[in-house]
Amino acid sequence: MPRIAPISELRNYGQVLEKVRPNAPVYLTKNGHGEYSVHSIEDDEEFEKSRAMLKLMTELVKGLRSGEEQGWLSEEDVDKHFAEKKAKMLFPAQ
Repeated sequence: MPRIAPISELRNYGQVLEKVRPNAPVYLTKNGHGEYSVHSIEDDEEFEKSRAMLKLMTELVKGLRSGEEQGWLSEEDVDKHFAEKKAKMLFPAQ
């Protein structure tokens, strides 16, 4: 069951923070409507991991579509591409 509290309870923020648990944020309302949430750092870290995973999966799908539509690169072309990138990082243009 969600933990809901009016934003006015932040005057005694310690009591609000005591209610926060991993996977159980406290939702703060303003004028009867949801406005903010207070969640644990653990939840925030999990959210960031999920966001990164979604971004990675999106990029992988783009790569698959690109390969299917425009053709795949050979292993030699991939090796050459990354060798050039490595060289640019090690010896930037002056």
